[in-house]
Amino acid sequence: MIYLKSFTFPSADTEYDFILDIKRTCYDSFYPFKVLSGHDLDRLDFEPVTILYGGNGSGKSTALNVIAEKAGIRRDSIYNKSNFFPDYIKLCTLSTEEDITENSRIITSDDVFDYMLNIRNLNEGIDLKRDRLFDEYLEAKYSQFQMKSFADYEQLKKVNNTRRKTQSRFVRGELIDNVREYSNGESAFLYFTEKIGENGLYLLDEPENSLSPKRQMELMNFLKESARFFGCQFIISTHSPFLLSLRGAKIYNLDVNPVSVERWTELENVRTYYDFFKRHEDEFQ
Repeated sequence: MIYLKSFTFPSADTEYDFILDIKRTCYDSFYPFKVLSGHDLDRLDFEPVTILYGGNGSGKSTALNVIAEKAGIRRDSIYNKSNFFPDYIKLCTLSTEEDITENSRIITSDDVFDYMLNIRNLNEGIDLKRDRLFDEYLEAKYSQFQMKSFADYEQLKKVNNTRRKTQSRFVRGELIDNVREYSNGESAFLYFTEKIGENGLYLLDEPENSLSPKRQMELMNFLKESARFFGCQFIISTHSPFLLSLRGAKIYNLDVNPVSVERWTELENVRTYYDFFKRHEDEFQ
C-alpha cells in the first residue's frame, strides 16, 4: 500500500531566497534550512517500504519530522522544532496516492524510551505496595485481635481472611501482576506491535534502538508482513543491517551528495559488518 507517493523539500536556491528575504541576522541557525539541501536532497519518491540511511547529522530524523509535520500525522514525543520550522514546512509539498489514515503516526526513540520508563515507574510502585502488603499480612495473621464491638466486624473479617491464606496467595490477591516480566528489548518490541495497526502510514526513527539483533530480525519480519498483508506503508530511518535488508525496500543513502538510491549491500555500514565477520570467519568454523 502506498499512501504517501512523493515529498518535495525546498531546494538550496529556494532556501537562499527565503533567508535573504527575511533578513534576520540575529539567528546563527536556520534549522531545518540548509540540512537536507546540503545533501542536494529535494525529493523523495516512496515505495511500501522506504528507508533513509545515513550517519549522524545526515538529516534522516529531520526528514522524518518534516514529513510527519507536513502530513499532519500523530506523534507522542516533542522534537526539535525551531522558530523556522513552520516556514520550512510551507515550502514543502507532498503527493498522496491514498488518503492518509487517522491511525498513521511517527514513532521515535523518545517514544519507546518514555514507554519503558513508564513501565519502570509502574513496577517501582508495585514493589512498594508489595512490601506494604507483606507487613500488613504479618500484622493481621499474628495479631492478638479480639472483637469488642460491632465496629470491629470488618477488621475481624480481614484477620480471618488473612489467616486462611498463605503470604504469597494473600499478596497475589491484592496486587496486580508485575509487568517487569519483559526486558527493555521485549518492551520496545511490544511497543511497536501495539502502535502499528492495519492500513496506516508509519514513520519510524531508528527503531532498532534498545533491540537486540534477534529482536531486530523479529521487527524486520513484523514490518515486512505488515506492509505485505495489512496495508501499511513505512518510511524508516535506520543503521540496522537487518532492517536495511528488508526485501523490496527502497533505500536512500543520505551519506552521499547528491543523495542516491542504493542496494543495502553497497552501504558503508553494512560493508563494515561484512568485512569484520569475514576477517573472523575461521573462528566460526
